Amino acid sequence: MTGEIQHDYELVYVLQPNLDEQGIVAINERVEQIVTGANGTMTTTELWGRRTLAYPIKKNFEGHYVMQRFAMDPEKVGDIDRVLRFNENVMRYLVLRNDEE
Repeated sequence: MTGEIQHDYELVYVLQPNLDEQGIVAINERVEQIVTGANGTMTTTELWGRRTLAYPIKKNFEGHYVMQRFAMDPEKVGDIDRVLRFNENVMRYLVLRNDEE
């Protein structure tokens, strides 16, 4: 039954403030590779830019915010979690299932 059901998701992550544009694009592309590799589809990617954090994270007061929307098999969402958790440039991330039905 794998691959038959796809759900819509929103992913927001905060990257290190000293990361350059190439680093941001590389992380975006890695997430897109995981989604498309699981026969999912990317809907949108929004670069919110460098913003002040509500509280310091790892002694940083700013971070680059990125939001991505996609549809994919729920069993494969753990792959995105694994990649972002172990990436030292990702300070925080959140994957939410978008239930608008």
